[in-house]
Amino acid sequence: MIEIRNVSKSYQVKHTTVDAVKNVSTKISKNEIFGIIGLSGAGKSSLIRMLNRIEEPSSGEIIVNGENIIEFDRKKLQNYRQKVGMIFQHFNLLSSRTVEGNIAFSLEIADWEKSKIKARVAELLEIVGLQDKAQNYPEQLSGGQKQRVAIARALANTPTILLSDEATSALDPKTTKSILELLKEIQKKLGLTIVLITHQMEVIKEMCDTVMVMSHGESVEVGSVEEIFRNPQSQVAKDLIEEIHANDSKEIELTKVRGNKIIKVVFSGESVNKSIISELVRKFDIDISIITGTIDELKNIRIGYLILELMGEIKNQQAAVSWLESQNIQVEVKYNG
Repeated sequence: MIEIRNVSKSYQVKHTTVDAVKNVSTKISKNEIFGIIGLSGAGKSSLIRMLNRIEEPSSGEIIVNGENIIEFDRKKLQNYRQKVGMIFQHFNLLSSRTVEGNIAFSLEIADWEKSKIKARVAELLEIVGLQDKAQNYPEQLSGGQKQRVAIARALANTPTILLSDEATSALDPKTTKSILELLKEIQKKLGLTIVLITHQMEVIKEMCDTVMVMSHGESVEVGSVEEIFRNPQSQVAKDLIEEIHANDSKEIELTKVRGNKIIKVVFSGESVNKSIISELVRKFDIDISIITGTIDELKNIRIGYLILELMGEIKNQQAAVSWLESQNIQVEVKYNG
């Protein structure tokens, strides 16, 4: 549905050229939730804003449903933008308008008939669960409620694409979860293609089908969320995942003093429910201590992580590691002892 081809974006800052996005290419399928993650300055905001030409690319093509949107004239771009909703980090609500008025504003700009606006606003309020807040002003709303208004406004013109620019980064964890659940429900109900940017791996884990990892303006890794969590290739992805499992590194350092081999085991699908530890002990006559373990609940699959300390004859430990790998279980030696 969306194909980004060799897109770059440069800014002129005084006498210096800043390359915000460098030759990025990827494809986004219809009806998927596509995440773009990276640290501050990675170029993700510039990239997502080029998908509706809030920012103009310096070079490259953006193909949507077979058409290069970079070539759209003003009228065609205006029609295209009505089918691309956008949610911003800081809500961008009009303080002088009620909730109802803020949502209606998008419809007024799109020249909807006045007689149809009220019914459409009521429909949108129901979708985001704010029927009782229609006459409230933004200052009377919580952060989560403000974001729900922003989501309703983004959906006003029945878009097929929804862009989310750090939509949850200003919210607390509980509110973030409720907004992500709402977006998933909306995507499923309306069949939207959602492209979201974030610096939070928790958001990617909760929401996305596919993820692009960006660093210094470049795409350094693209894959399914399962692939990235199971076996990240870029250092950026590894670091972002490590943030979720920050306690693992501390526990490994504490355990190293005993001088035994320490391995990290990553498993998914049916292997999540297998009795891995008891099988290793029985098959290879080794002792195993579980240092730490977690299970990440991704959108469509569970991925488990175990940090294990192995004790026993070296050849038996090596045989145990080989057996794990033969079971399609990823093993990484964290400390050789």
